[in-house]
Amino acid sequence: MTETRWDAAAPAEPETAHWMRNLIICLVGSFTTIVAMTLLLPFLPLYVEELGVSDKAAIVQWSGIAYGATFFAAAFVAPLWGRLGDIYGRKLMLVRASLGMTIAISLMGMAGNVWQLVGLRLFTGLAGGYASGSMVLVAAQTPKYRSAWALGTLSAGIMAGNLVGPLIGGALPPIIGIRGTFLLAGGVIFFTFLATTFLIKEEKSTARKKAAKASGSWASIPDKRPVIAMLSLGLLLMLANMSIEPIITVYVAQFVTGAQVTMVSGVVMAAAALGSILSASWLGKLADRIGHWSVIMAALAAAAVLLIPQAFVTSAWQLIALRFLMGVALGGLLPCITAVIRHNVPDAATGSILGLSISSQYVGQVVGPVVGGFVGGHIGMRAVFLGTCVLLAIGAVYCWWVSPKKEAAL
Repeated sequence: MTETRWDAAAPAEPETAHWMRNLIICLVGSFTTIVAMTLLLPFLPLYVEELGVSDKAAIVQWSGIAYGATFFAAAFVAPLWGRLGDIYGRKLMLVRASLGMTIAISLMGMAGNVWQLVGLRLFTGLAGGYASGSMVLVAAQTPKYRSAWALGTLSAGIMAGNLVGPLIGGALPPIIGIRGTFLLAGGVIFFTFLATTFLIKEEKSTARKKAAKASGSWASIPDKRPVIAMLSLGLLLMLANMSIEPIITVYVAQFVTGAQVTMVSGVVMAAAALGSILSASWLGKLADRIGHWSVIMAALAAAAVLLIPQAFVTSAWQLIALRFLMGVALGGLLPCITAVIRHNVPDAATGSILGLSISSQYVGQVVGPVVGGFVGGHIGMRAVFLGTCVLLAIGAVYCWWVSPKKEAAL
């Protein structure tokens, strides 16, 4: 399980000749599609009410169903799109995703009832996946000695979209209305569709297509231990991140009063995302130099340590600072997880296995809030932070146990 060193001066193969331009298009496209996906968060309950739901409890319930529907659907189809990308081309999957999201998000602005909204959110999860598809294309086409840096840069763009989307979603509806916001978002993604179609370059690989068709993706992996470890860590990372989200507002209310609770809660949530945005490409570059496993283990250990004082904070600024530092620590994890999979999987199976990785992360996103809300409500909010600390520490130990004991720098 020793990773290979790749010379920085190595010439580009045909498959990687356009990698920098493709990275830029994928970065911009992922940012815009994630913004379009998340801008509905501030006004989703208002839109559900506009669509005919009047009971307050039902509004909250339908808002949660509508938001979670996309991730639920995407978790099932991500491996399928990954395998089809291995066979028919990764660019084709991005074209499909951007066109599908253009149609789905535009139609959300024309929904007549809440069932149609939920159905369109499900369709978005089934037909979309531009950001995850970009991860597959960038991982497959970037020279391996630059893979973690490129994936870190792409991850920073995705996280920036998650941060900017709700801000835009809060500002636009008062100006152009909720339905107009959806139509504008669909229009922006249409330009992403055009850029993807005409600017991304992917060399045709008949050999890879034949290999992808002929081999079972999982059976073609010579050493499955690193891949299993990364699939597990991806799920664990998302579960750990999302388990804390449901209790942030209630936790902040213990030491912040009045109308400031929601504002401070938003800052706390944004602090972790900002830290990850700032650190993702740097940690990816560091991982390319000293080894991906080393960065993964250090990031998990640092995040576990930072969770302990979060359980005992006495003011908002302490929590904001600790969440920011935790975001910095975790920023490089997903790029490194993707890079390790890329380095341990044959090219013909890259899309399929990365699709499994994306599915495992979606599972963590769904399970995390449920577990965090249950533990916080029945045991206590401190138990959520401390329990998450234990999970990340176990992840660090597990990563050390399965990692190459003498990792070569890439």
